Amino acid sequence: MVSLTTFLLFATASLTLVLVPGPNHLYITARGLAQGRSAGLASALGVEAGTLVHIAAAALGLSYVIAQSATLFAIVKWAGVAYLVYLAIRAFTAKDDETAQEPPRQPLRQVFLEGVLVNVLNPKVTLFFLAFLPQFVDPSAGSPALQVVVLGLTLLMLGLISDVVYAVAAGALGGRLARRARTLRYVSGVVYLGLGVATAFAGRK
Repeated sequence: MVSLTTFLLFATASLTLVLVPGPNHLYITARGLAQGRSAGLASALGVEAGTLVHIAAAALGLSYVIAQSATLFAIVKWAGVAYLVYLAIRAFTAKDDETAQEPPRQPLRQVFLEGVLVNVLNPKVTLFFLAFLPQFVDPSAGSPALQVVVLGLTLLMLGLISDVVYAVAAGALGGRLARRARTLRYVSGVVYLGLGVATAFAGRK
């Protein structure tokens, strides 16, 4: 099992990483601004549910296979780009409802699933589990797969706390701007498009 010293080092390093605003935070912020705190929290839970997929993949060695195969990596990468661009186009082309006081609302289940897909299709997360997490795995300390799960869940919990903070803050701000439906849609669209571009240029190093 992971030693206490190793665990504390990993937790400290992970906390530093999750506190830095990244693509997941931008996505959660966009959802919170567009639809309020509930949607922000749903997207945060979806993102971290996607992290569970990465943990399982890393424990089973699938992340290594994807990172080593140019074809598989490209499939994951461009699937993620396509989905983010789709979200951006949908935000830009949604019809305005001049009588509405709030932007069109999506079911929270859909918001949750979008969060899962955004994270699962993010190749940077796969590479994170390959480049960062394995440094704290000691094969002589027991099952490497179990260590990956423990460390991965630690990262997930720290990430969830950070995500919830962003969701609540965005939801509060989005509530004040609820009548600016068109502005919020464009903000969301720009965020999605920016995430798509960032994913497109994600390297394999």
